Amino acid sequence: MDLDQILPVLVGSAVLAFLYIRFIGKTASVDARKLVAEGALLLDVRSPGEFAGAHLPGAVNIPVGEVGGRAAELGPRERPIVVYCASGMRSASAASQLRALGFQHVHDLGGMGRW
Repeated sequence: MDLDQILPVLVGSAVLAFLYIRFIGKTASVDARKLVAEGALLLDVRSPGEFAGAHLPGAVNIPVGEVGGRAAELGPRERPIVVYCASGMRSASAASQLRALGFQHVHDLGGMGRW
């Protein structure tokens, strides 16, 4: 195979991977809003600088790299958590970490724009 045959396959695969990470397994906006209205913790896992620039009302900021070390700040493991970031990559990572730490009701909104 030459590059003209392989390139469309690679591009298509990259697009599918992006869409999977960005949207599959994400919590719908309406569901996330309802969870937060009912008392779920809204967790922003972006950097402090990003959080200072703009964030969803009521959100708590713990950068994705600090989630494991700061899990005690999130309250009981039974409390629902809605996690978000800028695009959905960091929120997916944080959601996975939280589940591994025993948090039982983790909802990945994905990117902040989905709110």
